[in-house]
Amino acid sequence: MSMYMFHKIVSIGTLDDYILYAQFEDGVIKSYDVKQLFPKYPSFQQFLTEPDLFSKVHVDTGGYGIVWNEYLDLDSNEIWYNGRTEDSPFSHLLSFSAATSRWSLESSTLRKAIVYGKLIPGRDCCKYGKQWVVTTHAMIREYGQPAHMATESSCAAESGTGYNKP
Repeated sequence: MSMYMFHKIVSIGTLDDYILYAQFEDGVIKSYDVKQLFPKYPSFQQFLTEPDLFSKVHVDTGGYGIVWNEYLDLDSNEIWYNGRTEDSPFSHLLSFSAATSRWSLESSTLRKAIVYGKLIPGRDCCKYGKQWVVTTHAMIREYGQPAHMATESSCAAESGTGYNKP
């Protein structure tokens, strides 16, 4: 039995022509064309008759899906595995909280890495207001690949859409 990898969405936005723009916890940004669901799941055709509904999408509690209303939702893995990876200046930035969670580190580890010169502000990390962010590249350089990366490719074949309520 292979492990099923869940990818957590931290923010979701909409673009023209029924395109979603999702940022995942690991910093990856994906675009997803919802029109591909219209023939397979007729409930998604509701966007054609209620155009304002599409923009009301929000991240579901926990981040493992997105929701429009009590009848329309979509699994985060559908977007992850069937969306298109976008190149963005923000694609590979992680909050310290997300980075320590992904690499299974103590919450103070990255702050100590700055003090000891392992992470260099302005190159590897930066503080915006009260929030620190770090690049994925710096995390991999200093701490190696996160543990879940080894199982990710074996999980790709198991992805599917969220289920819509009748």
